[in-house]
Amino acid sequence: MHTSCKEKDAEGAIEFTHPPSPRAGTGECVRGEPSRSCIRSLRAVGILHRRQTRDQETPPDFFYFSDFERHNAEVAAFHLDRILDFRRVPPVAGRLVNMTREIRDVTRDKKLWRTFFISPANNVCFYGECSYYCSTEHALCGKPDQIEGSLAAFLPDLNLAKRKTWRNPWRRSYHKRKKAEWEVDPDYCDEVKQTPPYDRGTRLLDVMDMTIFDFLMGNMDRHHYETFEKFGNDTFIIHLDNGRGFGKHSHDELSILVPLSQCCRVKKSTYVRLQLLAKEEFRLSILMEESLLRDRLSPVLLQRHLQALDRRLRLVLQVLEGCVEKEGYANVVEEEVGGDTATHRTPGHR
Repeated sequence: MHTSCKEKDAEGAIEFTHPPSPRAGTGECVRGEPSRSCIRSLRAVGILHRRQTRDQETPPDFFYFSDFERHNAEVAAFHLDRILDFRRVPPVAGRLVNMTREIRDVTRDKKLWRTFFISPANNVCFYGECSYYCSTEHALCGKPDQIEGSLAAFLPDLNLAKRKTWRNPWRRSYHKRKKAEWEVDPDYCDEVKQTPPYDRGTRLLDVMDMTIFDFLMGNMDRHHYETFEKFGNDTFIIHLDNGRGFGKHSHDELSILVPLSQCCRVKKSTYVRLQLLAKEEFRLSILMEESLLRDRLSPVLLQRHLQALDRRLRLVLQVLEGCVEKEGYANVVEEEVGGDTATHRTPGHR
């Protein structure tokens, strides 16, 4: 069994980057900044198991890098990405995992196998190998051996299509006291615009898409992103690792929107899509609810999280309207090279 790479500060779930395999080993990252080698180690399939129940919010005293990874957030992110018509999240589906039959009985990893035990409530539990949250007190326990998880397919495999990892220009400091440069410099985007690969092509606009995507989910953990290496700058961002989204429905983290408010740029197709999803007949929360009904773990999101999507969408549009008023529509809303917004699918299209 291959445990995934996570920051030691942020180890909140056990995630598998392979299905149970008799040949897989274990691995982890060092404390501090998530390393590129760890991020690149993602392979064909990933399983993220439940740490929180649906009705639990991220505690207000938690730092973003201490938050739990949520299996239902990965599922919801896939559906949200499709409704926004970005289509940059690899397929994710929820499922029940039999910890005995599908993990314990098939692994030849002795270290992992030794972490399995029967709890006082007669449930099967295990905690794996890592530096934080891997102990009897933080074990994953089934009922009695069934546990919810999300299954993600990473296609194509790295052997077929290598990926390049990029540091997000608006990455947070991952420090309890320090702030990142963008948090103290209101003109930070001007510097980014002059720096490759953001000085040409659609990369900066892709980051704006990613910013909107993260704000709608409440995801503060976008430290890096990936692209397909073969296509250089003429490619798109892959929206991987969304497990820290949908942690709070009662709070809108406006700092996630800073890239958009600083740069005041957005693709026309994205702007049109957001305006459409704000209309009553195509309301984002309703489309998400309908889409998520098809998942095996339905209901994936509580109504309060769905309602938060509509509220946050209005906030995104307010920021863009302010940008248009300040800089003019033509300087904010950009046509994509070779793009035709008329060809984009309507929100109800599957």
